[in-house]
Order: sequence, then structure tokens, then C-alpha cells
Amino acid sequence: MKRSIHSIALACGVFSLMGLYAWAEVTPVTKVQKRSDGVSLTMQSGTMRLQVWSDRVIRVTYAPTAELPANKSLSVIGKPRKSKWKLSEKPEAVTLETPALQARVDRKTGAVGFYDLDDKPILQEAEGGREFAPSPVKEVGGTSVRQSFILAADERIYGLGQHQSGVWNYRGTTVHLQQRNMEVGLPVLVSSKGYGVLWDNPAVTDVDVGVMGNDGIVAWESEVGKAVDYYFMFGPTADGVIRDYRELTGAAPLMPKWLWGFWQCKERYQTQEEMIGIVTEYRKRGVSLDGIIQDWQYWSKGNWGAHGFDPSRYSDPAAMVKTLHGMKAHVLISVWPRFDLGLTNLNELEHAGAIYDQVLTNVYPKGQGKWYDAFSPGGRRVYWKQISAHLFKLGFDGWWLDASEAELGGKWGEFRTFRTAAGPGAAVFNAYPLMHSTGIYQGQRAQTSEKRVCILTRSAFAGQQRNAAITWSGDIHGTWAVFAKQIPAGLNFSISGIPYWNTDIGGFFGGNPTDKKYQELFTRWFQFGAFNPMFRVHGTGAGKELWRWDEPTQKILEEYIRLRYRLLPYIYSVSWQVTSDGGTMMRPLMMDFANDPNALDVGNQFLFGPSMMVSPVTQEGATNRSVYLPGQGAWYDFWTGKQETGGQRIDAAAPIETMPLFLRAGAVLPMGPVVQYASEKPAAPLEIRVYRGADGAFTLYEDEGDNYNYEKGRYSTIPLIWNEAAGTLTIGACNGKFPGMLKERTFRVVFVDEGHGAGSGDTEHVDQVVGYNGKAVVVAAKR
Repeated sequence: MKRSIHSIALACGVFSLMGLYAWAEVTPVTKVQKRSDGVSLTMQSGTMRLQVWSDRVIRVTYAPTAELPANKSLSVIGKPRKSKWKLSEKPEAVTLETPALQARVDRKTGAVGFYDLDDKPILQEAEGGREFAPSPVKEVGGTSVRQSFILAADERIYGLGQHQSGVWNYRGTTVHLQQRNMEVGLPVLVSSKGYGVLWDNPAVTDVDVGVMGNDGIVAWESEVGKAVDYYFMFGPTADGVIRDYRELTGAAPLMPKWLWGFWQCKERYQTQEEMIGIVTEYRKRGVSLDGIIQDWQYWSKGNWGAHGFDPSRYSDPAAMVKTLHGMKAHVLISVWPRFDLGLTNLNELEHAGAIYDQVLTNVYPKGQGKWYDAFSPGGRRVYWKQISAHLFKLGFDGWWLDASEAELGGKWGEFRTFRTAAGPGAAVFNAYPLMHSTGIYQGQRAQTSEKRVCILTRSAFAGQQRNAAITWSGDIHGTWAVFAKQIPAGLNFSISGIPYWNTDIGGFFGGNPTDKKYQELFTRWFQFGAFNPMFRVHGTGAGKELWRWDEPTQKILEEYIRLRYRLLPYIYSVSWQVTSDGGTMMRPLMMDFANDPNALDVGNQFLFGPSMMVSPVTQEGATNRSVYLPGQGAWYDFWTGKQETGGQRIDAAAPIETMPLFLRAGAVLPMGPVVQYASEKPAAPLEIRVYRGADGAFTLYEDEGDNYNYEKGRYSTIPLIWNEAAGTLTIGACNGKFPGMLKERTFRVVFVDEGHGAGSGDTEHVDQVVGYNGKAVVVAAKR
């Protein structure tokens, strides 16, 4: 329903001081009714409802009808929390106030405004900014829906999923939310002002952050919708917004410990012997590895969706998995929502009423098939039953959900015309990956609590973090330009509330390890990948296993694998923060340095966890890179221990073997031993590096590693607290317990300085060795 600039100009008046386009159509309030959870408002031409979901979250729903439609959210599963709110009515406005914010409805215009308790504006709807029009999807009928908001002059806009535009701050752009390979549409917006908006509509949506060139408006426009339906989330920090979002849509479960190691895959390993041979070679070379992935077409021709192996290439898949497990490697397997015609699995899904009628033709590999309806609860149960009976019983550890957009026949957007169990495809378009992953998560959880769910998927929708899903950035090309775009793509995805993301290191369509130019690109990408939530090599064409590279490249790659494994105690503890506190692992600088204006526009650096800043090198031939050190505190060069002052941009050394890494003052960084796999040496000493200059703390988390006993409280935490004024590190008392927990252990404490406690290797001469038995210990730094 997007209107031309000319038609909008005729309908609008412009308030230049506010940058506001005031729509001619307004909806005055005619009646106010208090409800148990908020307020209902009868408007001159519709109905509005404001619901209090928590002190910081208000849901706004509006429809141009006498009653609101009974919209069932696919994303929101939370329930309203108790809040001591109050309602007040004045001639000019109706105000709903919680202990954290105010929501005001202008009686004359019907526009909603959000304010803090000091009456400072946070976000306001544009006057007359709600609009309904005939849907552009003719097969569906009904209406499209639009809602406009006013932006502050210095406000930045982030989130909205993963996109390949290379844009970090979306101010002045339009973002198209439509699932397709390499594009992930998430209707979650986060502002530099510390608020967020969850637009609860799974239809294809455009978000215009600057309507007709006017930088003062952000407008959501969904091509199908019966109502405006959104949640305002007042953080009032970015971390707070993400916590609000997770309370609405579900917490992210804890991933298995083995996920955080190094993963090798390609398109594709073609035999049982090849799969085993790859892991055997890694073990033979002593290079750390935790997993391998069996990509698609392990099945025989015509059996896409049978979930079986071609016996001529895989003589005994169960024995293959057992052998890989014996080498302490885990294995994921690719499954698709597509089924070749005539299969028993297809017939079973058709009998359940969970197959789309359309027969679709794939270009590659050629063939016809049908797709299952992931919106059907019965279909999801049958799909899980099938992959469980054919694959999970063989011991596979997790799932690679390819083409989860769904790709269908390769004509992006054709799903609009399908009829799903939840209604027209156009009305639920973007939610297919959410429902597909939901069936697998719920199916495995119902079957066992002994193995944590692990899903790698090419697409995502709001709420998908609750399904233990990691999204990758699709079938990207291995070029410097594409590589650079992955960083803002990943950061915007992370701040949209889904914490786990990665790329095909080197690009899916990548080069050859014998190509000198590609060696440099792959090395830089690999360095970045070591600080993605999932550390994974993939691609079509020539294999990219470690031994395919020349010796200098191999040495650099091995260095970053070793560093990744040394950081496992830190990474696993951060993953607990994600689960327990709504945390974010891959953190854009604006999350931790919201008061530093220069940090707000940095989209090519990020914090990995709370302490370590990563600055990927994305320019060919570079030997240094410009790095912004945010805030006012000191920063330590990880590789040298040298201190730098915050609030400045520096020229950091970046020869091919080095990606700039900095630790903020106050950081407490636990580092483990170099191991062949994540769980190899649980009793080994941990090195605790302390970066002086500010108070700091970190909580070390441990559990059994791969079951859901943590949900029953079977885990332990050890607080590590640095007091700058006292010059002491307190290793606090251990809280909690779990089977197999260490009763005694050794901590090697290092107070980092230039040349001391620097780099990825063990610090030879530590400052103090601490024997720890679960009771608090205080370690004093030398002055």
C-alpha cells in the first residue's frame, strides 16, 4: 500500500521543527474504559487498547473496528507481570502510568506518546500516523497496516534482523523485512535512546526510517494486518530492552558446552569414510575440534525428505556417529522441510493435513517436491517423529535447518499465496522459521532432557531464541566487500534479541586455499569467526580444512583456534548470562557505551562478552586498522598488555597474524588450558587475568555441560571481583553444586601489565597461585 511522495504530500502537513508529517486522518477519543490490565479507548473511527505487560512494557493495539480482532501472537508467549500502574484522565489526554514510564493518548488525535516519569518524551506516534488500506496481496484480500512514529534529531536506529546492506545505523534508510537466503527479517527495533519496539506482525513489512526523505519519522508498514499491534519496551538501556523482549518472547536456553568449540564443515562431505577421515586428521594433528556437520544430499536420488542415507556411500550411519563420538567429536545433520514426491514421509504428512498442495520445482538439484506446513501443530509433531526415528536415534547431536525461510521453489515471496494452518501465507510469511524450529525444539525436549537441543538455521523470526537456535548469514560470497558487511549484519541481528549467530567463514561461495589472495581473506575472516558465538568453517568447492592451507596460514589459524579454546571458561560463562539474565554475547559498542556519542555509530567493532573488544580487519593488504576505544577508562592491548586511554581513535597494529583485541579496565578474564575438545581437562588450572584501572567483576559458571539439569538448579557459580581502590581480587565462595563438580582446583592469578599476562599463551610467571576449595579467597596485587 506504499503511497507515492506526491499523494502523501497532499494528505499531510509538515511541522518542520519536529520533522513531523501529520497525517490528515486522526482518531479522537470518545470513550475511556479502565480494565484490569490497562485501558480500552473507543475512538471516533476505531478501538484502541493499552495493556501493561510490566513496569517497562506497554502493548498498544488499534483497529478501525468496534472491537479488536482476536490476534494470536506467534512470537509472544510471556504473560503480563504485576505492576502498580494508575490511570488518569484529563481534558487533553488519557495517561497510563507505571513505576517506570507513562503512556499518554491524545484525546483529539488518538496518538500515543511514551514519556519517562519526569515527563521527558521517549517515543511518540505521529499524529494521524495509523493507516489501513487494501492489501497489495490480492490473493489474501483484507488490509495492510501502517504506523508512524516521531524520531529525535540525534536518535540512531538498530536491529531489524540481519541484512546485507552493510548498514549499521538504519537512520535514513528503508529496511525490507522478508525472509530469504541471506536476509533475516526480525520486527524488533532498538533505539540509541534506550527503548525498543516489537512490531507483532509476521507479514512482509517495510520499516522506513525516514519517510519520503524526512529524517524525523520511522514508519512500520505490513502488507497484511487487521490491527496495529506493537510492544513498547523501555529498557531504559539496550540490555534492558533485550531483557524486556526475552520476557515477552522467551528466554534463550543454555547451549551444550561442546557447541562453543571449533566446527568444521563443507558443502559437502559425501561419504561415511570422508566424515570420519576429517575428524581423524584433526585429532592426528593435535588441532582442537568439537564438531563436524553432515550437509545435504547424503540421501539417495529421489529421497529428499526420507531422512535416510544412501547405502552406497554410508554403509552404517550409526557406526559413523559412534566412531565420531569415540573421538570426542559431535555431529549435526542437515534436514529440510522439503519432500520428494511419493515418499512415505510425505504421505504421512499429507494424511495429517500438513503438506502444501503446490508441487514446486527446484533449479538445483533438479526435482519436484512439496513442503510441509510448519504452522500445523500436527505437522510439527509428525516432522519431529520422522527425523527422530530416522536420525536422532542414530545419535546425531543437533540439527542444521537449511532453507528454513522457506525457500520453496526458489521464487522468493511465492509463499504469500499458500494457505497454512495459521491462515494465508502472506499473513504469517516471516514466521515460518520460528514454527519450523519450534517443532524440533519441543519434540526433542519432550523426548529427552539428557541432550541439549542445538539448531543451526538459515533464517529466524522474533522469539526464535527460545528454540536453542543459531542463525547463520546464508550463502554469501567470499569477497572482502561481503565480509565487511557481515559485521553490522551480525550486530544488528544480535541486538534484535536473538543472541546466537555466525557466518560461513570464508564465504559459502569462496575461493581456493591455494590462492594467495584468498588465503589472506580467509585468515581475516577466520579471526573474526573465532569471536562469533559459533565458530564454524563452511563453503562449497575446495575443502577448507586446516591442512589445505600453506604453512604460514595454518599457523595463524591454529593460533586463533587455541585462543578460542583458552577462552571457553569465559565464553561458557557468558552463555549463562545470556540464559539467566537476558544477556547478549556479541555486543555492539552502543550497548556498553550509550553515553559516548562516538561509539553509537561504530558498527565494525564489538564486545565479545562484557570485556573483550574485537576489531576485525576487513581491508585487503592492511597491516593496521583504525580502532575506536570507547568511554573514558583505559583499554589494554590483549597481545602486548600495553594500556591506551579511552575516548580516542588509535591506529592499531594489525599484521596478518594479528586482529586487534582490547580488554577494558576492570575486566576479569578466566582462561582455560588448550584442549582437543571442550570437556577434555575439567580439572586443569584456570588462569585469571585482571586488567586494573577500574572496579570489575565476572561470574564463572560451570555445570554438567550437556543436559537440562541446570534448570533444576544443578550448577555452580564463582564470583570474581576486582576492587581497584583496595587492589584486591576476591575469588568468592562457590554457590551451588552439580554431579561431577570439582571440590578443589587451582587458579593462577595474573595482574596484566605491558609484557605480562599478554597474548594467547599461558603466562609463565603468574602473580599468585591459589588453591581453591570453594571458600572465598582474597588475592592482593603488588602495588
